[in-house]
This record gives sequence, structure tokens and C-alpha cells, in this order.
Amino acid sequence: MKKLFLIGLKDVRLAFRDRAALILMLLAPFLLTLGLGFVTGRFSGGSSSGISHIPVALVNQDGKQIGNALVELFQSKDLDELIDPTVYNDTSSAYKLVDDNQAVAVIVIPIGFTDSIIPPKGQTTTSAPVQIELYSNPTAPTSVGVVKTILDEFLSQVEVGRVGGEVAVTQLVSSGRINIQDAQTVALSMGFSQANAASQSTSITLRNVTPSGEAVKFDVLALLAPSMALMFLMYTVSYGGRTLLSERNSGTLPRLLVSPTSPVQVLGGKMIGIFLTGAAQMFILIEGTTVLFQLQWGDPLAVTALVLAAVFGAVGWGMLITAVAKTPGQVNAIGSAIMLTFGILGGSFINMNNMPVWFRYVTKITPNAWGMDGFNTLALGGGLHDILTPVLALLAMGLVLFGIAVILFNRRGLIEK
Repeated sequence: MKKLFLIGLKDVRLAFRDRAALILMLLAPFLLTLGLGFVTGRFSGGSSSGISHIPVALVNQDGKQIGNALVELFQSKDLDELIDPTVYNDTSSAYKLVDDNQAVAVIVIPIGFTDSIIPPKGQTTTSAPVQIELYSNPTAPTSVGVVKTILDEFLSQVEVGRVGGEVAVTQLVSSGRINIQDAQTVALSMGFSQANAASQSTSITLRNVTPSGEAVKFDVLALLAPSMALMFLMYTVSYGGRTLLSERNSGTLPRLLVSPTSPVQVLGGKMIGIFLTGAAQMFILIEGTTVLFQLQWGDPLAVTALVLAAVFGAVGWGMLITAVAKTPGQVNAIGSAIMLTFGILGGSFINMNNMPVWFRYVTKITPNAWGMDGFNTLALGGGLHDILTPVLALLAMGLVLFGIAVILFNRRGLIEK
């Protein structure tokens, strides 16, 4: 065991003496996080979330209960710091605001929206619900995602109320508690109650209350910093694999194998070195953003567990890249490609909530996606028990990939006395 750690510590010292490696391990993710923080407004003062007063134009052509309820929701006090709504009568004027980058989105509530959900008196059946139009600005995907989430939440509440009302009225009629001729009146009454309930809803919020009652506010930097750290973690693990092939080509590795050190110890020591380097990189970035930006990463014990699991999963990929590559140059090329690919799949550059469900399943092959799931949960006030799934998934990923890498090492004879 002592030999394993000696080999590992030697690789850690070599990594932190390499200036080029340090730039990509620490400086690059730090500067990218800083730059994105300025772009999103995190350092411009005001709201601590960096996402505030999102300009939204509302065009209410419906003018009835549910349409009015949606407008009142966006004008509610709960969303006062998040949304800056303006009501327009003319759709073309509202669209122009988005086209001129003066608004993030336009929500058009069409004529007949309420009537398609709550049938007017004298109408026995409802038509298909009239669809609300969301005209969004493609240059502000994060803010658009926030607006869409609020809109989806409202529509979900309305749909649940509509279906629940239909089922309730049907049950009342079948049980004989109301006459069939009174069914429409009862249904209308339920519909109006649902509209009022939707307008007074307080379920849409960006605050998560912990068991101690302490409010946790969403911070956009809590998304940016982990995503950048996880992306460049893939560079670190591929760099560690590159040193293994470099030492084999230079003759250092064969000399090490001549000593009383087994191939398993050498491979294990190399893996420990990569793991320690990756963990050091993550913890330095976490400590740096905490001190400089007052970023709250969450429960320290949970953060530590998640970081170690994420590094372990990434090391598995690093060892697999090393086992597949034939030269240090190939490790660099494959590692860089995987770093960028996993960064995209892990949500470093795109909003995964806007992607299809099947695509989100594909992202689970990356340690970035599992790591971001965990860090997002912690940023919103979660604890260790809330991130058990991503932690276990990352540990399983590392074990499986390391096992495959060992098989490939043996077949290629990369670690032989």
C-alpha cells in the first residue's frame, strides 16, 4: 500500500510542477467561471442569483378567468425580483421587443383560452384547449428556461384542475348526488375556483427551505463553477494517463517494473496519482470560488463525497483513454475531444432542460452529468442523503471503466515486467 501512495504522490508533484498543466487545470476553469459570471450578471450587484428582473411581455387576448390568472401570476409578489412583466395589447409591438433584445420572451394568451378549458354556459362539451404561444429570444436560453418553467407549472395546475373537475362531476352524477342537468353549473363553479386558485398560487419559487428553516437562494454561479470544474477535470485525468505512456516510451516505467514492484501496484499507483491530482484540482477550485466569490457549495460533507465520487468516475474514463491510445499525443487528442464532448453533454454550454428526454438519458454516460445533478441539488439546500444516487452512479462508473481498462492493459501488454 505504501508503494501505491509513493507512486501516486510522485505523479501529483509532477503534475503541479507543469506550468502548462496548471493553466488548464486551475486557471482556465477559474477564468471561464469568472467570465460567465460577468455575462450572467452575477458580479453586477443586486440579486444574488445573477438572474433577476427578466423582461417578459404579456399579451392577454383572452381577457377571461384563466388568462387573467396567468397575467396575475407573472405580476405576483413571489416573482417580483425574478420577472419584470409588461402587458401589451398589440402582439407585433411585443414581438419587436424580443427581436430588438429588449425582452426575453412574449407570452400570447389567445382568444378562447379560458373557454376551451371552462365551457361557457350553454355549451355542453369543450373543444381542444387553445394553446398559449411563447415567443422567445434564442440569445437568452437560461432566462427563457426560467420563463418556460413558470408557464409550464401554471398550465400543469390548470390541467390537473380541469381533469380533476371532470372526474369529480362524473362521479357526482353517477352517484346520484347531483342531477345531470346541474352538471354544467357544478363544472363551471369548479372551473372558476381552479382559475382563482391558479392566480393565487405560491408554489413557483426559487427558494428551497431547509429543515432548519433557513432560506437558500439560487445562485447562478453554483451552476457555472461546478460545470467548468467538471469539464476541466477530464483534462486532468487524461493528462495523468498521458504520463503513463510517456514513462513507458522514455524507459522510466520499465525500470520501475524491474524493481520489487508488481504491475498491479504500478497501475494502482498511477490511478491513485490521477485521483489525487483530480481531487486537489476540484478542492482548490471550490476553495477559490468560496473565498473570492462567497459561493455556497452546500453541506461540506456532501460536497466532499460528491467531489471524490466525481473524480473517481472521471479517473475511470482517464484510464480507459490511456488503455485505448497508443501514444501520448493520442491521449491528448482523445482527452481533449472527450473533455469538450462531456462538457456539452454535462450541461456546461447548453440548458439540458430544453433537450429531449432521450438526450438527457444519453448524458448519463458522463461523470459531468451525474456531478452536475449532485451539485445542483446541494446548491438548492440538499444534503448527503439527497445525492446518494449520483454518488453511487459515479462510483459504479469508475469501477466498471477501470475494470475494462485493466483488461485492455493486459491484452496490449502495456504493464509488463
